[in-house]
Amino acid sequence: MTPMAASAAAIGAARSGDGAAPATAGRSRMAFVSPMFLFPANTGGRIRTTNILRGLHGGAFEVTLVGPGSPADRDRWRSDLDGICDHFVPWQPARPRPLWARAVDLPRALPINVVADRTRPAQAAVEAVLAKRAFDVVVFDFVHAAVLLPRAYAGATVCFTHNVEAEIFARHAEQAKNPLMRLVWASQHEKMRRFERTALQRFTSVVAVSERDARHLAEHCGITAPITIPTGVDLDYFSWQAPAAEGGGKAPTVVFIGSMDWAANIDGVRHFIDEVWPLVRREEPQARFVVVGRDPPASLRALAHATSGISFTGFVDDVRPYVRAAHVCTIPLRIGGGTRIKAFEAMAMGCPVVSTSIGIEGLKVRDGDHFLKRDLATEQAAAIVGLLHDRAWRDRLSRHARDCVEQHFGHRVAARAFEHACQTAMAVHAARRGSA
Repeated sequence: MTPMAASAAAIGAARSGDGAAPATAGRSRMAFVSPMFLFPANTGGRIRTTNILRGLHGGAFEVTLVGPGSPADRDRWRSDLDGICDHFVPWQPARPRPLWARAVDLPRALPINVVADRTRPAQAAVEAVLAKRAFDVVVFDFVHAAVLLPRAYAGATVCFTHNVEAEIFARHAEQAKNPLMRLVWASQHEKMRRFERTALQRFTSVVAVSERDARHLAEHCGITAPITIPTGVDLDYFSWQAPAAEGGGKAPTVVFIGSMDWAANIDGVRHFIDEVWPLVRREEPQARFVVVGRDPPASLRALAHATSGISFTGFVDDVRPYVRAAHVCTIPLRIGGGTRIKAFEAMAMGCPVVSTSIGIEGLKVRDGDHFLKRDLATEQAAAIVGLLHDRAWRDRLSRHARDCVEQHFGHRVAARAFEHACQTAMAVHAARRGSA
């Protein structure tokens, strides 16, 4: 009997307590291990995870979220935590370390982001939770969190991969201009390639956020039948409105949304300012470029100060007013992995998107219908200027993009797919035990 053919019977056996404590009110028990505190949900990973958990809440699983969280964080975000899990088991978060202090981790055998997640409080919390209570499935969020999976754990497990992490390091190496940094990124790529392959093979099931990532995990990490789920966006929160109109004293505006302490976003925005923005301003001298995201580096702020029409907001509580006030959303990334949920948020709100191939990578949307794919600086500039001058074109892209997101990429759709993936992992685990 194949794992999928055994699904219904095996899930039933798991729910009835075959080696697990009875589930509450017929619901299966899930432990969800996150390497980061999920609020505020202001990064792609946090947004994707909270959307999934919010969609799962009250469904087939009773969810115990295990992750870092100070008392202050728990008090401030209590109602938000209540909306994504039934129980929250925190560990004391590690103090942030400056980049120079993290340099001592570079010679280690593990990649630096894996080393950062392997703290004693995290390991102790995960081991204690799994020892204290029987779970039907345990989910680890991001592959680097796999370092927290106890070696002796024998239950059903899922790794939720938001990216192909090794690919991100490889792209950093390709784009690095400094020879020393190129060597550092190349070394981290090789370490992550080995870790990713070894770590993922320990899991019952692996979830990917795009078919492209799933193919990579199958071909390069030896993962049998990785499960793909769609990227989900909260359609109620990111409601649609018609694209901003020209005139009325409002300058033509291009917006970028993303955490500006992430290297891929820094690289993309710097490239846009250096190579694309002068071409846009040449055709539209009144145009403004607004970068919305926390902690932009001083070097980028200085570059913006010396360049006309650019502003950085820093951290904002709500990105929606900035996107709705813009005529175009740009995603000029040259580095990255997984899928960019910010693209779907902009599409859901009605802001036309111009993106590089990497910026839109893995998303099932059509160039020309739902967004404009442009990789060369001249192409990006021409598309942006064209949209700034053509309201009908903006409106057409806006409506088609919203329709696409509504039909295929709502967060409830993604959550149901993730729920099914976890139930499948339970079935596969039960079938393996039955045949052992």
